[in-house]
Amino acid sequence: MKLLLLLLMTFLLSHETGADEILWGKESSPHSRPYMAFLYINRNNSWYNCGGFLIRSDFVMTAAHCEGDFITVVLGAHNVSKREETWQILKVKHQFLHPEYNDERLLNDIMLLKLEKEANPTTAVWPVYLPSRYNSVSPGQQCLVAGWGGTKLKPRGSDTLQEAELRLTKPSDCKGFKYFDERSQLCVGTPNSYKTTFSGDSGGPLVCSGVAQGIVSYGNNEGPPSGFTRIAHYRSWINQILKAN
Repeated sequence: MKLLLLLLMTFLLSHETGADEILWGKESSPHSRPYMAFLYINRNNSWYNCGGFLIRSDFVMTAAHCEGDFITVVLGAHNVSKREETWQILKVKHQFLHPEYNDERLLNDIMLLKLEKEANPTTAVWPVYLPSRYNSVSPGQQCLVAGWGGTKLKPRGSDTLQEAELRLTKPSDCKGFKYFDERSQLCVGTPNSYKTTFSGDSGGPLVCSGVAQGIVSYGNNEGPPSGFTRIAHYRSWINQILKAN
């Protein structure tokens, strides 16, 4: 565990070498998003990070394209460049990628992470609500996204959790994405807005009225809108995994 912590701290201290970001957002109030998870991922002996979010004391949800050879989850973090008393560092026991995930088209971009042990619920670590299968969100609704990607002033990554309000937009606004599927995805961010997300925030939640409705999946460097995985579409699969584990 000490070696894991040393490796983790080395990675976190060099976190700003990444190049992915939330643009035109603001710093979150410390621990005001207690469901947020920072994922420390190894794939083919390379290290990178994604966002994620706690949905049960022993399960984190993220994007399928954040899979790796092994993953460590940090819960209760605000500033990922220095150890905080609120941190809970947990290894991932099993990665459940959606069986129909397509990494080329980024379809079914959803994954559940079974933690090696249950997180201890605190004011800094608490699961977020998920939508029911038939719970729908509509264009125009204001939602919130958070992550440790970059900011407008620090494009190579942020030490502290950042957040931005994003508006759901019409599926037709995402027609520029060749494989956008309105049944299983949400189109987020109005084209004339500066606020957007990039892959450093991949796997993080889109929270609307206290419910996680989407997962950051893909976007482009030209700005919004972005494509998010629609969580409600996958409730049957999610329930199946949670019930069996």
